[in-house]
Amino acid sequence: MTDDIFQGYKGEALETLKKFNTRVWGQAEIITSRGPFSGTILPRSENDDDKHIVLKISTGYNIGIDIRTIQEMKETGYKKASYKIPEKEFPYTPGLPKVKLFGTGGTIASRLDYRTGAVIPAFSPGELYGAVPELADICNLETEKVFAVFSENMGPKQYIALAKAIGKEIEKGVDGIVIGHGTDTLHHSGAVLTFMVQNSPVPIILVGSQRSSDRPSSDAALNLMHAMHAAGHSDIAEVMVCMFGPTSDEYGLLHKGTRVRKMHSSYRSTFRTIGDVPIAMVSRKEITHIQKKYKKRRTDRNVEIFPYFSDEVTMLYYYPGMKPDTLDALVDAGYRGVIIVGTGLGHVNKELYPAIERAHAKGVHMFMTLQTIWGFVHMFVYDTGRDMMAKGIIPAGNMLPEVAFIKLGWILGQTDDPQKVKEMMLTPINDEITSREPYNGYLVYQGGVPETEDFIRRVHK
Repeated sequence: MTDDIFQGYKGEALETLKKFNTRVWGQAEIITSRGPFSGTILPRSENDDDKHIVLKISTGYNIGIDIRTIQEMKETGYKKASYKIPEKEFPYTPGLPKVKLFGTGGTIASRLDYRTGAVIPAFSPGELYGAVPELADICNLETEKVFAVFSENMGPKQYIALAKAIGKEIEKGVDGIVIGHGTDTLHHSGAVLTFMVQNSPVPIILVGSQRSSDRPSSDAALNLMHAMHAAGHSDIAEVMVCMFGPTSDEYGLLHKGTRVRKMHSSYRSTFRTIGDVPIAMVSRKEITHIQKKYKKRRTDRNVEIFPYFSDEVTMLYYYPGMKPDTLDALVDAGYRGVIIVGTGLGHVNKELYPAIERAHAKGVHMFMTLQTIWGFVHMFVYDTGRDMMAKGIIPAGNMLPEVAFIKLGWILGQTDDPQKVKEMMLTPINDEITSREPYNGYLVYQGGVPETEDFIRRVHK
């Protein structure tokens, strides 16, 4: 056997494959000291160890088998797998709404690269239809791949290009827009598009997935179906994030672009509306409104595009003992705007006061947000807050830190006038600051306590 059929294997693992005359992509029966296993031998990441053989079992999951436990291994068949999904032309169905899907990359449009073991952007929007043919029952779909990046690589350049592309599609007469996007910064893009694309007559839905399409537990297909249904059939004409509601496959939630946040690194139900409740629940065929007040779909083609963003804005997450040179360094580096993420009601230590004064004297725009995530900045309660306001820090209500960062970058792309910046920051465009939080806008239940455990057992997991 040649080494090209042992993709990624090295050292002892490679010698084990050769010993038992088995190949990558071969179907194998393996007897180990821990019991029998059967499945397809997969390539290894070139960065992995040489102590395991990776097997895709019948459930679709991958497992690693310690070579030291292997007693017998037999190849029972061979078929090299292809993870390429061919693109398919989307069929046209009279009477269905026209939806435009913009592809930007991320897990919803990705597959596993067995060379590195990493998830990589690989699917074009056309391939998404090849993977989810049910979309043809929901809408007439047009696709366009505008980027192929993970969401951590999204920034001002991509924001501006995406906002302009959305504006053009709305003017052409599209009934709704879906944006396939990586989940890590999905809420940042939801915020920036809220500010850049205003008074849209149609829904604009950002959607992602926590688990790639080649995994049995992937949420990509269902999230896409929910997003397409919301974009084509919903009467909610806002920028929204559509992701799983519960961890199961029951329904998705539509979150307002300025009040949503990713709250778990791996759960499929990672996105939560903060300080409010979601706009609606969505399934493949039904939309159930939760909020009664929202911007309604219109038949006109009027939309306002404000494609501005300054990258001279940053966030400063306060921690006890923070030294003034931290803020000084940001100012010296040329940042014109700083979102401070303070403790409690919006506090930092007094040691930072001189740096705050220096920053204010140089015209740096500073706004206070909260580490608590929920709640309002209240800088009138303690002397610390009053002192900071006197030194130039402006409280930002209950604006989420990431939203405040995005909004300040958007504003400084248009003006540097202190009064105008303050006025624009504190004037809500779409509930990034609210007058109050509803009684059910803060729900965090602690597992382990009797009442929560009883609820989980009786009602929902």
